[in-house]
Amino acid sequence: MAVGQCDFPAMPDITGIRLGTACAGIKQTVKDDILVIAMAEHATCAAVFTQNAFCAAPVHVAKANLPHAPRWLLVNSGNANAGTGEQGMQDALLSCAELAAVVGADANQVLPFSTGVIGMPLPIKKITTALPDAVKNLSEANWDKAARAIMTTDTFPKGVTKVITIAGQRITINGIAKGAGMIQPNMATLLSFIATDAKISQSLLQNCLAQAVEQSFNRITVDGDTSTNDACVLMASDCSAAPEITEDSEHYPVFADAVMTVCKQLAETIIRDGEGATKLMRIVVKEALTDEEAVRVAKTIAHSPLVKTAFFASDPNWGRILAAVGRSGVENMVLEDVRIYLDDVCIVRNGGRDLDYTEEAGQQVMNNEEISVTVILGRGNASQEVLTCDFSYDYVKINAEYRT
Repeated sequence: MAVGQCDFPAMPDITGIRLGTACAGIKQTVKDDILVIAMAEHATCAAVFTQNAFCAAPVHVAKANLPHAPRWLLVNSGNANAGTGEQGMQDALLSCAELAAVVGADANQVLPFSTGVIGMPLPIKKITTALPDAVKNLSEANWDKAARAIMTTDTFPKGVTKVITIAGQRITINGIAKGAGMIQPNMATLLSFIATDAKISQSLLQNCLAQAVEQSFNRITVDGDTSTNDACVLMASDCSAAPEITEDSEHYPVFADAVMTVCKQLAETIIRDGEGATKLMRIVVKEALTDEEAVRVAKTIAHSPLVKTAFFASDPNWGRILAAVGRSGVENMVLEDVRIYLDDVCIVRNGGRDLDYTEEAGQQVMNNEEISVTVILGRGNASQEVLTCDFSYDYVKINAEYRT
């Protein structure tokens, strides 16, 4: 079940970025579960990774290989290769070496990524056997197939595309992502791969990605769990006719804003596909002292099981939102300055229920599929937004039966 219309867009080719998929039969044999991405010779590559202390073996290897001018990405779904100890590390390294052997590259030019069940040995033989087929299928047109190959509990493939013009020349940005549960990224999303044909240095590309991630993937949560495998990659193929994007040029803000837009839209598709989700909630905190304070208040609301289940039931139980704000850790909060809204309906003012609030007005908002919760703290000028979804019966069912 997904909230709203989530059709996969027509994704234009990006010169210098090729994608190939194959079925290795890691957890199932119905759909492709291997993705190989090839980058042009002069491409640059940036990435951010999970901050989970138990990060998966492929995360360790990808971090180590990132400084070596990567040319290839290898992604598998169905197995996270996390919590697998030394064997997991050896399997991640071997998968890189095997792909490198197939394509004639160095192993440290390959970045590996995995998603799926934690704690299970990676079926490395199945993966290496499927690699020649994935490489054979490399094409600049395979964005839809790539988005499907990285899915696990996702109910639809997630993609966003944006075209901008710089100095009269087109630059295209395509992005795909996977994720529906274990979402509270604290860096990126479960897995996201974004590519552009722009020419830009690796260091500037890294800064651009870090800034975009902070305001997009770091502003979503399904269940408050940070995965062991989170990773977001931004590739630039250097194949556009547009001039090189430099930090001090007028073109960089245009490019950075486009990357930010792609990341924000991808992040929203993940919330729309939250496991068992029936509602999308935008938690907006205004007039906080700092951005950090605003995010803390918003995530306290977004993580509350009581708030999330009330939204699933379409129950205007505004006391649960009030309680979440109160326990969010804001020091010296002046209760009389706090206002809370459901869409444009004020539910809390002057330290309690707004005098004009009616249950009927609250119920009308709660019946909607998409709802905004706005908290005005009256303390400063900082504002932040966090996206989340409700908790339904299906969330419990999906995660209770995840390994069966």
